[in-house]
Amino acid sequence: MKIARISVYQVDLPLKEKNYQWSGGKSVQVFDSTVVRVETDSGLIGWGETCPLGPVYLPSYAAGVRAGIAELAPSLIGYRATDVDVLNRVMDRSLKGHPYAKAGIDVACWDILGKASGQSVCTLLGGADGDDVVLYRAISQGAPEAMAANVAGYRNEGYRRFQLKVGSSVDVDIARIRAVAEVLEEGDILIADANTGWLPHEAARVVRGVHDIDVYIEQPCESYQECLTIRRRCDHAFVLDENVDGIPMLLRAHADGAMDVVNIKISKFGGLTRARQARDLCASMGLAMTIEDTWGGDIVTAAIAHLAHSTPERMRFTSTDFNSYGTVSLASGAPRRENGRMRASTAPGLGIEPDLDVLGAAVAEFS
Repeated sequence: MKIARISVYQVDLPLKEKNYQWSGGKSVQVFDSTVVRVETDSGLIGWGETCPLGPVYLPSYAAGVRAGIAELAPSLIGYRATDVDVLNRVMDRSLKGHPYAKAGIDVACWDILGKASGQSVCTLLGGADGDDVVLYRAISQGAPEAMAANVAGYRNEGYRRFQLKVGSSVDVDIARIRAVAEVLEEGDILIADANTGWLPHEAARVVRGVHDIDVYIEQPCESYQECLTIRRRCDHAFVLDENVDGIPMLLRAHADGAMDVVNIKISKFGGLTRARQARDLCASMGLAMTIEDTWGGDIVTAAIAHLAHSTPERMRFTSTDFNSYGTVSLASGAPRRENGRMRASTAPGLGIEPDLDVLGAAVAEFS
């Protein structure tokens, strides 16, 4: 079951809310997603997807995904599609770094492995733990009262965990957190995600300004050391995301007591193979996780669901359903939100079937 062809597609994913805004005035209106099709000589086909959060969030960008695949794909032809660890080593030899460019290929090979074995990816990753996965809703940056209104609206759709996009003016961010806290109900969870947007002195003022509110502080500053300093001077539960980009950093942050929760983004780790390693390590260390990705459509959401649903339920802080944010559906069979929750498909592989009319013609093919 060797890789015979790798095809690449580009799809625009417009947002229902028209604009997604986070720290530093960064925003995206239409996400540029790359879909990967891996075909084997036996006829089995696997699908993956990678969608960076624009070019200014992490060291990744949409055109870089496709450029990276052009470097990687020729070296993978002829290898067994089901040998995911071998394939990751081949990709690392062929292209140093750039894990986000490798993620779609890796996910597509997990899809093939599931189809070849007649098992869901969730089963291959350890098996579904619990009935479903609790989701959070990201609240795009805006005026305090508008963000509070959005939280109330999304609660009506079943969400109980809310990730506020902060990371701008200290006084406005304090007002945002307080306005949302006032509309929360019992059982709701509030996360203030600065996405590296505060300088240390600003972060210090914010955590002091909301000292009486039960809110998680997520990735307040750009560098790890800055975040660690803020962590040590506040008593809020603390989340790290952008700084944790691999196993070595995960181990360092855990040893330093730098976080209570860590975000495991599939493409940031290079696909399901490496994200699974990070997930299992966190579970062994008793570290809660948000299982997600940078962005994406139905295929990314399916991959998130399989990794999240196979994560020990007690270790799952939350997860997300990116396919509910956009106006374009890439595939049938992807998880759909039900009362703020989703579950992984039990069908073989990812359990999705891409819409070829939406994908259009491949922008690149390698065989």
